Amino acid sequence: MTFEGIDAWWWPYVFILIAGWLATDSWRFLGVYLGGRIADDSNLLVLVRAMATALVAAVIGNLIAFPTGALASSSLALRAGAAALGFLAYFFLGKRILLGICVAEAVLIAGLALGG
Repeated sequence: MTFEGIDAWWWPYVFILIAGWLATDSWRFLGVYLGGRIADDSNLLVLVRAMATALVAAVIGNLIAFPTGALASSSLALRAGAAALGFLAYFFLGKRILLGICVAEAVLIAGLALGG
């Protein structure tokens, strides 16, 4: 069964839905199932948190260094500056993740609107 396996208009949507669900939700269900049995300060949970943080950092770094789509037309300085200002807002304004994200997005949108 492949993406081109069935020649119907609806098949790509079903394929993406199934592949997306299997790739993500099965691990989430396993995490919920096992998460209640693992101590909060265990080495395994510390490792899982570190790997999850590293994956998010890698995705953000990839978006800054090798952008696609609308970000590709922006400068590296704008992308890096937006990330830095978002982090500073997060750090100095009460460690609120949503606030840091909103500041970074506002800087990025303003820079793109000004032609950056």
